[in-house]
Amino acid sequence: MGHGPGHAAFSSLTFDFSPVASTEITIRNITFRNPVLTASGTFGYGLEADAFVDVAELGGVVTKSISRRPRDGNPPQRIAETTAGMLNSIGLANVGMDAFLGTKLPLLVQRRATVVVNIAASSIEEYCHVLERCEEHEGIAGYEINVSCPNVKDGGLNFGTHCPSVAEITRELRKRTGKFLAIKLTPNVTSIGEFAKACEGEGADAVSCINTVVGMAVDARTRRPKIATITGGYSGPAIKPIALAKVYEVRKAVSIPIIGIGGIMNAEDAIEFMIVGASLIQVGTALFIDPAAGVKIARGIEAYLREHGMASVTELIGSLDTSMQPSLVAAGWT
Repeated sequence: MGHGPGHAAFSSLTFDFSPVASTEITIRNITFRNPVLTASGTFGYGLEADAFVDVAELGGVVTKSISRRPRDGNPPQRIAETTAGMLNSIGLANVGMDAFLGTKLPLLVQRRATVVVNIAASSIEEYCHVLERCEEHEGIAGYEINVSCPNVKDGGLNFGTHCPSVAEITRELRKRTGKFLAIKLTPNVTSIGEFAKACEGEGADAVSCINTVVGMAVDARTRRPKIATITGGYSGPAIKPIALAKVYEVRKAVSIPIIGIGGIMNAEDAIEFMIVGASLIQVGTALFIDPAAGVKIARGIEAYLREHGMASVTELIGSLDTSMQPSLVAAGWT
């Protein structure tokens, strides 16, 4: 019996029967299509990378910090590359809430992005005012509250290292929105778990950790600091072990979701954060190298789930195996 002219073409086709893995994560009012968000300040307003990536493919876009009025930020030099990361002292430069809501947000909505607005302020009143203005506009899925920026002299750093202030900010903002509310925590405290507990107790839906670590860079030839503010926020691969430990600490302290941040450069890094307890992750410094890094990481996570036969990304969260390995016990490593 003849195979017919179409047989050769049909037999050359390949089919992928791997099980479908869900990468969706639902927290409060948002279903994120995957667990990968952009870190505030590393992706602009989510519009600057149009030539490289479709923002709708990301789990979410966390905007550059928005304040009540425009901010010029710190004087240059504001960025310095280091051996294993980046030092920045941008100082929350931004267009202000009116320009963001009037021009930036509508364009993000057109692109079908899941928009999480990062809010920075110098007072509790300012945090509340900016959030209330945002509540008047469609297209915002939720908020990330920056109480922990090490690059400004007012507001953020003082709030972020004072637990009662973090609790009060969370409480006041929770009264003003039913949307997703995350508080971004600083690692520059003795016990980040206590701050996470305060946020949980006042109604936060999640905590983001960590923000940048305070760092410094010096030019040995001139004997001058490499950035104008002398110290700034250190990010990149070098801080990943610190960030992983902080996420693990927070996971033991609270039950609300954690957004893991710090030195995530590829899918394996992101998966490590989820294994130690993060429900979502943010990609930051990697976006300066490759604006499409977030989408690539999301695809890598999905491939990992399929490879390991996992039906949902939720199976990864908090799956760390801390049992002592027999070989270590035998060797006396107890």
